[in-house]
Amino acid sequence: MKIAILGTRGIPNYHGGFEQFAEFFSVYLVKEGHEVVVYNSSDHPFKKKTFKGVEIIHKKDPEKRIGTIGQFIYDFNCIIDSRKRKFDIILQLGYTSSSIWHRLLPKSAAIITNMDGLEWKRSKYSKLVQKFLLHAEKLAVKSSDFLIADSFGIKEYLKAKYNKKSKFIAYGADIFKNPKEKKIDKYKIKAYYYNMLIARLEPENNIEIILDGVDKSKSDLPFLVIGKHNENEFGRYLKKKYRNSKNIRFIGGIYDIEELNNLRFFSNLYFHGHSVGGTNPSLLEAMASNALIIASDNIFNKSILKENAYYFSTSDDISKWINNLLKNNNIKLLKNNKIKIEEEYSWEFIGNEYLSFMIEAKDNK
Repeated sequence: MKIAILGTRGIPNYHGGFEQFAEFFSVYLVKEGHEVVVYNSSDHPFKKKTFKGVEIIHKKDPEKRIGTIGQFIYDFNCIIDSRKRKFDIILQLGYTSSSIWHRLLPKSAAIITNMDGLEWKRSKYSKLVQKFLLHAEKLAVKSSDFLIADSFGIKEYLKAKYNKKSKFIAYGADIFKNPKEKKIDKYKIKAYYYNMLIARLEPENNIEIILDGVDKSKSDLPFLVIGKHNENEFGRYLKKKYRNSKNIRFIGGIYDIEELNNLRFFSNLYFHGHSVGGTNPSLLEAMASNALIIASDNIFNKSILKENAYYFSTSDDISKWINNLLKNNNIKLLKNNKIKIEEEYSWEFIGNEYLSFMIEAKDNK
């Protein structure tokens, strides 16, 4: 098949979850004998025309120059280009800035959209933007030939709100098998004597609640905050608020997967505050990296972790867990999470699920 992947900044990953998925999945498809195109932003640092057998098409993206509206122009440029390529499948990762152009998508291709999370619920957006995102969600549901939900919560939501079927396929991860303690030396931390979180610094990721809890706790262990703290106003606000904290360290964004895996592996506690969305990539990667997880108490996290994690709703919960939990006392939870990754979320399994669905979609277009 000839397959296009739209909706990301591009590969290799320098941005986030969809980019990480696009990188893994596109390479997997090539190994399975398919012709694959990934669209890359013109601002992406990777400028070559192929990546591990995947064709890269670079399209103009003016977001850095003109702001958010540039995302819509970039998606428009990608969709217009796709009309001349005779794709069998177009996989759209998300819909927030692409669904308004749905009428321009080539009619001959089967359009599959991963619906991501409930974007219109994100508190970082104004009421007007939230209203637009809800409309964009509706357009994506109606204009796609097939939908993918990466959590059962999203699958149930799409059925209840739009009476539209979707295929549940989660994100993926692979068990981290080669830890190297030297990889964390540059952060001046000791193995199992620090706590951490990895997230975009946005309000709905409960970062302020987590850091308030860190400040309340009696622990003097370093707490690493990994995410672009200078990327937005909320990130800058957090850094300013906790500038006098004795142990909170704002590290910035890290996109070296081996480095991230080592940081997770050697941490004591790993905090996952995401509250909006489906199967979050960083959560699966934490499970695969032997992290002891304390997660925001919501349906998306609980549907994956079940009893193999601890949960929080308030900063007092955070303080309690920091003062009372040690990774080495929770070996069973770590083992159960690794088994779940191997059986339900491995990249090989997820890649096969997507490919099987694409073959079915092409046959039923």
